[in-house]
Amino acid sequence: MWTPEAVRAAFLLTSAALVAAACASSADTSTKHDAAPVAREVDLSHHFRGIDPLDATFVVLDDETGNVTRYNPERARRRFLPASTFKIANALIALETGVASDAEFMLAYDSTAHRGPGFWAESWSRDHTLRSAMRNSVYWYYQEIARGVGAERMQRYLDQFDYGNRDMNGGVDRFWLHGDLRISPDEQVRFLQRMHRRELGASERATRILQDILVLEDSGEYRLSGKTGTADVTPTREMAWLVGYVERGEHVSYFALNVEGEQVWEQWGQPARRLELVRALLRELAAIPSGTE
Repeated sequence: MWTPEAVRAAFLLTSAALVAAACASSADTSTKHDAAPVAREVDLSHHFRGIDPLDATFVVLDDETGNVTRYNPERARRRFLPASTFKIANALIALETGVASDAEFMLAYDSTAHRGPGFWAESWSRDHTLRSAMRNSVYWYYQEIARGVGAERMQRYLDQFDYGNRDMNGGVDRFWLHGDLRISPDEQVRFLQRMHRRELGASERATRILQDILVLEDSGEYRLSGKTGTADVTPTREMAWLVGYVERGEHVSYFALNVEGEQVWEQWGQPARRLELVRALLRELAAIPSGTE
């Protein structure tokens, strides 16, 4: 027969066992969520035939785990001219400051003021909106936007966003094209992550508009958003970017492609060819489903 002392002792032992089990379960869960991010190096050189493999890098950052996968980590750490990938930050700044009211904010094309030397796409020679100028990478439109923002406010946002080296030398309307602004592929994916996570200090409205105009394709299985960028390194060498992110349900992967060489323009100068390359890279790393186009 159980005495009051025996019942009390049994109760205390059972309670202690339950607490220990709960602590163990909590520790297991904490371990799963607090595991240190893993950096992995992979060989993707077979995707970059025609150029020196060391002149290419591809970085993927998993938003959930923090794991980073890199091809050519050394180049991933180096800073380069952002070129038109800066349109991502530029558009967000324009929306935050009210220089652009929304995605359909239009600027009129003026051939006497806007057309510059060098390469010129026919699609640039017309009026554009924030959305269409992002899609067609219309540099005169985003130069006008930057002038509207002004040097003081632009510098303040570069600092707030911790964007690359934050250097505006070269002029408020060209520092990302021909000036001293530099950003690494590693920094590109971190910037995109902070934007997507609402950690840049920008408004929800501005961030949503930006995300909307960055969408490149929506297959139903995944949505891929991003921006290209191209710059002359020498008279015979081009550098090309495609940076962005892939959303599969709640899962997000951020990526940055950077390639350089004498054959870069011939192979990946067209945005569609660069997107095709990024798809192939993302498929190989299982960031998008295999067999998708």
